[in-house]
Amino acid sequence: MSHDDSHSTNGEKEKRPTGAAIGSAFKEDSLDTFSDLGLVYRMWTYMRPYRWLFLVCLLLLPLISAVSLVQPWLLQIAIDDYIVPESLDGMWIILAVYAGTVVGHSILMYAQQYLMKYAGHQALRDLRQQLFSHVQDLSSSFFKQTPIGRLMTRLTTDVESLEEALSSGIITMVGDLITLSAIVVILLVKDWRLALASFTVVPILLLVTLVVRHFLRKAYRATRVKIARLYAHLQESITGMEVIQLFVRENVSRDEYRDINSEYRDANIRSIRWDAILYAIIEAVGSITIGVILWYASGPTLQGAVTLGVLVAFIEYMQKFFVPIRDLAEKYNLLQSAMASSERIFQLLDTKDQIPQSDNPKTLPDRPFEIEFRDVHFGYNEDEQVLKGLNFTIHPCERVALVGHTGAGKSTVINLLTRLYDVDEGQILINGEDIRQFELRQLRRQFAIVLQDVFLFQGTMLENLTLGDESVSLQQVQRATEMVYADRFINELPGKFDFEIAERGGNLSSGEKQLIAFARALILQPEILVLDEATANVDTDTEALIQKAIEKLLEHQTSLVIAHRLSTIQRADRILVLDDGRLIEEGTHEELLEFGGHYSKLYRLQYATSSGEDGTLDNAVQARG
Repeated sequence: MSHDDSHSTNGEKEKRPTGAAIGSAFKEDSLDTFSDLGLVYRMWTYMRPYRWLFLVCLLLLPLISAVSLVQPWLLQIAIDDYIVPESLDGMWIILAVYAGTVVGHSILMYAQQYLMKYAGHQALRDLRQQLFSHVQDLSSSFFKQTPIGRLMTRLTTDVESLEEALSSGIITMVGDLITLSAIVVILLVKDWRLALASFTVVPILLLVTLVVRHFLRKAYRATRVKIARLYAHLQESITGMEVIQLFVRENVSRDEYRDINSEYRDANIRSIRWDAILYAIIEAVGSITIGVILWYASGPTLQGAVTLGVLVAFIEYMQKFFVPIRDLAEKYNLLQSAMASSERIFQLLDTKDQIPQSDNPKTLPDRPFEIEFRDVHFGYNEDEQVLKGLNFTIHPCERVALVGHTGAGKSTVINLLTRLYDVDEGQILINGEDIRQFELRQLRRQFAIVLQDVFLFQGTMLENLTLGDESVSLQQVQRATEMVYADRFINELPGKFDFEIAERGGNLSSGEKQLIAFARALILQPEILVLDEATANVDTDTEALIQKAIEKLLEHQTSLVIAHRLSTIQRADRILVLDDGRLIEEGTHEELLEFGGHYSKLYRLQYATSSGEDGTLDNAVQARG
């Protein structure tokens, strides 16, 4: 039996980033490192697999523009050749062709819009899938430091903003540019003097767009940040609603939400203001241009040189000229919003906050496993170490218990063993091999963990027991539930294994969820079973039944048990006593009681508390001492 962990080790210390260092790259407001061209290129990587669909859409754009722009020319012919001369013979041909262009334009627009949105949604499906897969690979410390609500906005509203740009914005802007170019050529051919007079307003539009662009991008960025904070508050408030209601904090939570909601409203209003300014200027410039055409056409330079049909065609073309300009302004605003969202999405994708894996992972050694903690140091924060040179070994098929005060480092041992975090210094070995050399998923498959706070997914009882593993038979599930006596309440549920469990198991009691967690662990048939305060939510009678089942299960199984109730670990092969991140005692229950050290004080304190004896406070002080 050892009572001190200060002995030296031959294991080489390896300095690694602390838990606090992980996640430092993900900052909500640091979005100035992306260029527009870089963002467009990265978006194109998702569109590339569907480039043929996008190419077809692009090829349809000139046809759509041609069909649309032939209409004013037909009006010119109708006016100059039929209406003004008052000779309507054959005008029906012009009307039929005009009607054909209207129908053709509608058909081409339908085909182009459908294919474009189809290709855009295909690309966004791939982006969503990559985002979700990437998030699944991020480390535990990332999720501890990142509000879930903010993360949700990256996966939902930011992607939706990109959806509008990819499925309608970018290609439509190309079509608008084609239409604008065609109109310029047509007007110059019809009358270059009147065309140049009409184009005098274009520099004003370019100047306004350049000025507004900066403010719009900044406004959209602020909007995305504010909605992320709104989602974060909503997620936290709804999750913690029971606490809010029990402690009568509704007014405080409501006031906080009101402030965040107002900030989001103000950010939206700023973006709307700049959007409205740009749209109003374009409308005003369009009206001014029509006036310029009428004024210049009636002046001495062109008086009598421009027919009524040409003038009408000019006005029609200029109106069509400003339609794509207005459309471009709208799509430009949409693109600015998409750029702001894509910055946030790609920032998340660029977050390298993952547990590192070996480039050439080793195969796990043959079972059974021997686990060794060799001079392990670890801290969740850079300035605070949780484990300080921890050394111990768990032999194959040994039942080991970890005890100690809250904060002693018991749960941290499990986090490091399953590589939710990596050690800062030292090594964790399985059969003499550093666990960092193994493939991460293969390593974690060796463990089944039952926690005090059981997480259940929305779905059937069977889906929660098997976690979607279709290779597990119903007989295996039934046997596991019988071993932990979960079958007693499952058989009383409507539908039994088809019973629909609510979100987070809201329609089950804490004890029932705990029994499901035990059965789920047994179904996995792990090499190492970890119980972290696993019987805390089970009543005394049920706990006694579970202890009998666990005894059968652990006869030939390596296990690690964390417990505050020392009565549940008395039959462990070895008990490790942690204090302030160090191993201070180890031995059997009887040996540690006989030694009269820290474990003995903890045990007497719990016994006195449960017996209702006096002097509990004194015992607590002594145990702490």
